[in-house]
Order: sequence, then structure tokens, then C-alpha cells
Amino acid sequence: MKTTNTLLKSCNRLFIHTIFAFILTSCGVSKSLHHLPDIRQYSLEVPKVTRINDTTFSYNQNYLTRNKQQLWELYIKGNPLQLGYNNGALTQQLMQKQEEIFFSKVEGFVPSKFKQKLLNSFLKWYGRKMYLNVREDYQAELYGLSQYSSDRYDFIAPRYLRNLYLHGAHDIGHALQDLAMVGCTSLAVWNENTEDGDMLIGRNFDFYVGDDFARNKMVEFVEPEDGIPYMSVSWPGMIGVVSGMNKKGLTVTINAGKSKIPLTAKTPISFVTREILQYAQNIDEAIAIAHKRKVFVSESILVGSAEDKNAVIIEVSPKKIGVYKVQNTSKVLCTNHFQSDVYKSDERNEKQMKESHSVYRYEKLQELLQENKKLNPEKMAAILRDRSGLKNEKIGYGNEKALNQLLAHHAVIFSPQKKLVWVSSNPYQLGEFVCYDLNEIFSDKGLQRNDFSKSALNIARDPFADSQEFKNYEEYRMLTAKLNDAIHKKEILTDAFLTHYQSLNPDFWKVYFLTGKYYFDQKEYSKAKTEFEKALNKEITTVPDQKEVEKYLKKAVKKLK
Repeated sequence: MKTTNTLLKSCNRLFIHTIFAFILTSCGVSKSLHHLPDIRQYSLEVPKVTRINDTTFSYNQNYLTRNKQQLWELYIKGNPLQLGYNNGALTQQLMQKQEEIFFSKVEGFVPSKFKQKLLNSFLKWYGRKMYLNVREDYQAELYGLSQYSSDRYDFIAPRYLRNLYLHGAHDIGHALQDLAMVGCTSLAVWNENTEDGDMLIGRNFDFYVGDDFARNKMVEFVEPEDGIPYMSVSWPGMIGVVSGMNKKGLTVTINAGKSKIPLTAKTPISFVTREILQYAQNIDEAIAIAHKRKVFVSESILVGSAEDKNAVIIEVSPKKIGVYKVQNTSKVLCTNHFQSDVYKSDERNEKQMKESHSVYRYEKLQELLQENKKLNPEKMAAILRDRSGLKNEKIGYGNEKALNQLLAHHAVIFSPQKKLVWVSSNPYQLGEFVCYDLNEIFSDKGLQRNDFSKSALNIARDPFADSQEFKNYEEYRMLTAKLNDAIHKKEILTDAFLTHYQSLNPDFWKVYFLTGKYYFDQKEYSKAKTEFEKALNKEITTVPDQKEVEKYLKKAVKKLK
């Protein structure tokens, strides 16, 4: 997981700099550790779940089922506390599995019990003000959900607090490392840019926590007692929103940005977007909600609106907020840099544009829209699945300069005016896109059991998912882990292994760089030099990556003298 790895590396560095004795005696930490939301105002019926079969469960008008594309579909309704209980009762096994996957990675990267305690202490200190910045109704919902969490990880934090931390995991990792943790891409088009003139919005959510974490995707349909019914795509145990649309045809998607690192966690971005979906009918109302919340990371929130037949990007950071509105055009493109006037001279944003892969992907979007003048859902899916570089250059599979980096947790396509949404299934965004009609799901007649999707409107699986090239890519990923392990442990690999490894993904710079690192550590400097030179002739992902390869090449050349 990009986010987990970065968070843990950051915390390892912070261990030697932070005085945890102060942290543990901090009054603010003590208050947050013992805080529980006031739930007395909410009525509650503890759910008694009926198991219909291995993949379908129900409680009153609440359902959980898994469709043939292996997407879990959850429908819940009620007051905030009841929503949490219904969610937890139906998804308990899935939610506990997600938690196990996440924290097993923590244990794997920080095996030392002492360092685990330091990490826990740091997170408690850093998240000490989070509960003060989360709506009370969301806290009540989270409390209900947390009643179905495992007690296995109580040593990290009590169940309620742990669930709160998990909702800020993306933000905390992002803030500590000051990186765009994910290379997400989104776009909105309408009028002359679509086949029928209606708005279409597409997004790739390139958030990777490992294959196990991505296996159980969740499509949630939520009918709250207060506010607007909405759908979102995420994972079991998540009540925030990263990709979603409400019954009014308002959509939200988030893309990470770059900003100054704050000293404390505040409102997780997924709660801001959840609030927008639940309480905003149009763009102005969405902007007003964003202005009310204090975030601790930089994010672009692409908001599409059926009511306005328009889309904007709300660009939030700990210190300022900007709104990017297009003029004289009917398309909005969003990668991982800010575009509003507020950030025109922002040094961190300028550095992000120069050194990351964000601008490259933005230009690739522009290129694809020039080639595809009138988009429909199928053409939008093809854009989200595109694996090539600029001018269709082969840049290697898994290159973050591609729109499809072959690590997406999910891709989504929204048709706000029609209230239709398409959600990708595994692998990545290559599987069949399943269509859902919010007009029917949130109609007065209520949801009909096992009748979530509009299968006639589904978008077919990408043929690439069944190709030999894809099988090679999956083997490449497996062997990359083996090669990294060998480098770390100073193990010996055969030249045949390395040649085969490179043949699996021959256009990707990283296969040559890792091979070069292996040879360098084995003191075979001539071979290392050759591999680093090969890497430099490929499309390298970022400026820091380019400098890293150049640094190793200089070291290899120096060793040969």
C-alpha cells in the first residue's frame, strides 16, 4: 500500500525526533482517548441479521449481497446511530477482515513491539483533535459501526477511536510525508463533448493497500434519516466518501494535492465529501460546506452537478481554499495539482507540477479528448483504462504516468442527469463496469432484494485483462517483490531470473533500475552501469526517480574507475 508504506517510513523517522513522554501526558491526548459521542438522542434497534445464503444478508429493509462481478452491494437506512449499527451488523466479517489486512501491514513494516508502541503513541497525539472536527452525527454513526469491530487491535486504540483513526489513515500518511499519496485522475465533460450532450464524469481512484484490501470492493447505497440519499464506492468499514453521487445528481471525487504539513489532524477529507453528498444539491451548496470544514491535507474535490449542468474543482488545504471554474468550455480535467488562482504562485503546488507525474497525466487526458470528440460511457471507460503514454508511447505497465496505473482500487463513471453510475470490478478498472440506476434504487417503492444493478447497461470487461501481457504484468509484480527482497537480504539471483524478469515488462524503467541495484549490491558494477543506462532511456515516472537513477549510475561509474 502506498499510503501505509509512506506512513510507516515517516513514523520511523519521527521516532528519534519525538518526545513521547510528553505525548503520553498531554491533556489533549487524554481527552481524545476517552471521548465517546453522545448517542442518547437516537433511537436504536439492534439488528438481527438474516443470512439468506453465503453472500446475501438482510435486516428489515437493509441488505448486503455480492453480485456476480464480485462487488459487494450494501443498502442501509436510518438515523446516524442506526446506520452505523446496520452497516456493522451486515458487514462485520468483511469489516474485520479489512481491519486485519490493514493492521497486519503495520505489524509487517514495524515488527518491533517497542516501535509499534511509539507509533501508537504518535498517532494518538497527532489525531488528538480529530474528534473535535468531525460532525456529531458521523461520530454517532461511527460509534455504531465500531460495535462490530474486532477486539484484536484494542492495544492500538479502543474500537471507536480506532475506527476514527482509520478514516484519517489516508490523510495522516499524506500529511506526514507531504506527498500526493495516490495518482488519481478524474474528468467531467458535457455539451459538445458528449454523445447526447449530457454530463459524464469519470475517475480512477489509484489507492493501493494491496491485493487483499482491494478484493472486497463495496458499493454502498445510503438512505439517511436526514439529508439526501446517496451512493459511494469504497471498502467495508468506510463511512466516508471518496467517490459518490447523490439522488439529486451531485457527484464528488477526490484527488490528492500538495501542501504544508500541519501539526495536528483535523477533518478527514472523506467526511467533507460525505457531507457534501448528503447535504448539497448544487455546486454553491457544495462550496459552502467545504468552506466550513478544517482539513489537514490538500485535496482536489471534483464536484459535478446535474442541477447546474456544470462541474468545478474545490481545492482545499490546511490554510486556504480555491475553486477552479472553467470558462468557455464544457470540460474539467483533474489530476494531482491545483489549478485555481489561489494556488497560482503556491511553491509546493509549483514543485508538484514540475517534479511529479500529474502534469503528464493531465496532458494525456487532453490528448485523449482530442482523439475522442463525443464521449459516451464506453468511451469514458476506455479513457480510464488507457495504459499508454503521450502520443501512445509504450511506457511500461504500472507506470504512474499512465492514466491506468494498474493499481486502482476502483474506477467510476457518473451520468448525473440520468442518475446512472458505473462501477468497475476486479482486476483494477479492467473488469466489467456494473451499472446502477439511482432513480430506481432510491424510488418510493424501495429497493427490491437482489435487484441493485441494470445489467443491460453494463460495460464489458477489458480484453487486456485476459491477455498474456496482463499475465506477464501480474508475474512482474510478484517477481518485483522477490527481487526487492533479494536486494534487501543480499541474496543471489541468476542472470536467467533477471532476464526473464525484464522480459515481463520491458518498456518500464523500473525493471532496469532494480536489476541495476541488484548488480550494484553484488559489486558487479559494469552490469549495474548498463542497467542504469537502460533505465534512463525509458520514460521515468518523476524527477526524484530520474535523479535517483542518475545518482546510482554515477556511483557505478565511479566504482569502475
